[in-house]
Amino acid sequence: MSMKEVRTAELERRYANVRAAMAAHDLDALVVSGSEYSGFEGAVTYLSGFQIVHRYAYVVVPVDAVPLIVFPTEARYVGEHGSAELEQVFHDRPGEHIADRARGAGWRRVGVYGLDYVMTVRDYRSLDSLELVPFDVEFDLARAVKSEAELESVRESVRINERGFEMFLDAYAPGKTAAEVMAAAEQWFVAEGCGRLTMNMVLTGTDAFARPEFKIARRDEVLGSFVLPSLEVAGPGMHWVEVSRAIAFRDATLSEDTERMLDAYLEYFEVARSAMRPGASCHDVHRAVSAGFVERGYHLGHVTGHSIGMTMIEFPKIGEGVETELAESMVFSMHPHAIAPNGDDCLYMQDTWLVTAAGGVPLATLPMQVFRAVV
Repeated sequence: MSMKEVRTAELERRYANVRAAMAAHDLDALVVSGSEYSGFEGAVTYLSGFQIVHRYAYVVVPVDAVPLIVFPTEARYVGEHGSAELEQVFHDRPGEHIADRARGAGWRRVGVYGLDYVMTVRDYRSLDSLELVPFDVEFDLARAVKSEAELESVRESVRINERGFEMFLDAYAPGKTAAEVMAAAEQWFVAEGCGRLTMNMVLTGTDAFARPEFKIARRDEVLGSFVLPSLEVAGPGMHWVEVSRAIAFRDATLSEDTERMLDAYLEYFEVARSAMRPGASCHDVHRAVSAGFVERGYHLGHVTGHSIGMTMIEFPKIGEGVETELAESMVFSMHPHAIAPNGDDCLYMQDTWLVTAAGGVPLATLPMQVFRAVV
């Protein structure tokens, strides 16, 4: 098949998954919101092939008609519109157009992905005559299992992310600023096709431990002998991944808590291989991988893990009380955010995992360790 035929077949697969979820909730149509402003552009790309460069858009998926994409009028030139493989509509108030379509088609229940965080107020108000059904979780579950084409994109993003970590490590030295070290990785990410789809930060503190707050890598942040880079990127296929490791200077003596947290990380990394199996609940995986931290008296300040795709954080999350079961070909970002009882010492490292029939498989090749910089 040609590349266009492959893309079309993949979109049809996605429509089928989404429509199955719609049918289970008795929806007549689904409105999927995407916005470059808030970082939620991936949902629109997922159902249309169009990447929002600026402004926002909606993909409308009727249960029994051809999907369309609706843009605000001012968004006529904010992306490569030829990449959208469905009808495109430009309207001063997209919500009014969607409402008119709904009335004309006799739609009763309309699901909305992005009702809480993405849809603009003016468009929401235009839809007030419809029965709107929040559909964030249901949409995420419909796209959680990745196809082979998607997994190829995920692996490419992992390749880019992993090499970016190595470049961060090569550029790092105590006394350098976070900005100049991160710049080496960012240059690589952009050159490899990530564009603006990067969210890279640092956690810093003393020469012996890092504190739990995430920071932007600024010029006024001078790095010491220990740093936790937080690297999150999406490659050309727009699938987000997260890969990073702790970095210490060659002669740095790490705090006792940091060393004990590393022991817990080593346990998590092995436990996850068997715990992340099809049929296991997210709750059970969370309990299994967090046990080593909890037993040592540490708490987790950030979600243990979450499904990841064309939107950076998707449902289900690996967390307490989440009974959603894992399925083969789901992809998860895992990053236990271990924090000592004193609230200071922290350890945070990221991996992107694939659920297979045999269990969890980390897609990066980095060993689970604190990397020592020798420059």
